[in-house]
Amino acid sequence: MSLFSWLNDQFLRMEWLSTSIQLLVEEIFNLPINERLGGSIHFFVYDTIKIFILMSVLIFGISYIQSYFPPERTKKILGGIKGVKGNIFGALLGTITPFCSCSSIPIFIGFTTARLPLGITFSFLISSPMVDLASFLLLSSFFGVKIATIYVLVGLILAVIGGTIIDKLQLEKQIQSFVLEGEHVESELEQLTYKERIQYSIDEVKGIFRKVWYAILIGVGIGALIHNWIPQSIIEAFIGEGNPFSVLIATVIGIPIYADIFGTLPIAEALFGKGVEVGTILTFMMSVTALSLPSLIMLSKVVKPKLLATFITIITIGIVIIGYTFNSLDFLF
Repeated sequence: MSLFSWLNDQFLRMEWLSTSIQLLVEEIFNLPINERLGGSIHFFVYDTIKIFILMSVLIFGISYIQSYFPPERTKKILGGIKGVKGNIFGALLGTITPFCSCSSIPIFIGFTTARLPLGITFSFLISSPMVDLASFLLLSSFFGVKIATIYVLVGLILAVIGGTIIDKLQLEKQIQSFVLEGEHVESELEQLTYKERIQYSIDEVKGIFRKVWYAILIGVGIGALIHNWIPQSIIEAFIGEGNPFSVLIATVIGIPIYADIFGTLPIAEALFGKGVEVGTILTFMMSVTALSLPSLIMLSKVVKPKLLATFITIITIGIVIIGYTFNSLDFLF
């Protein structure tokens, strides 16, 4: 356990980096980090560098794995699986695919055009931006393995249940006609060499970095603001333990924010530091990643209003139930 703790502290939490930034802020700039300005600078610089390092390493590793599962191979794997088993596979598939909901929708369209069961495609669509290896390792670095494991498990369960419900409601006619009428072309599975997979992974790191760097900086900035400048009494009044509507408020706050797990974590970390309950934090993160307004706008171009409303209702109810359930068990964390 001591070895695991050391590895977690040095490689995930990067305490060596925190110590280095603390020395820089206090010795070079003469700003104690236990005061507002010094603490804000330390939070911003440390979290930004840590997230960029972890993001690059994790995206590279996951992209390398993903290179073995091009769209055609994925469709072949999922094509013969139906029912809850198919929903489980669809949700698990989401763990090795894009890191934001807007990037997942083009793949969702491809799956639908290929006539994969609707429940499987929605299980994928729910889990893809919310749950992946990156989210587990990043959450572990901020909150520990226990909370990270809980987040991943409840995210996968929500994806499976959501996809299953949509499948049972038989809403296939609620897909826009241009998607159903799209041409599905079977192609040979691409065989990549080792060097090509490495290059593919590097390109993925660059591409995702270009898409999310500004969101990360905004997220870290908001986190630094919450952590060092907003009084705990204000946080508690809005989404603290004493407010019975904290989970609902966190859900609503998360919807307009467009960010992936990398941009959401600094805000969640700051809220955790202010004593916000675990369930409320999980609710906020899931709302941002699964119900972001830009992704819902994109999805509205693909599905008809009835299916879109069903999707939003299922995810919202699921997230709220998760939030209140874990708030009631907050003493365990």
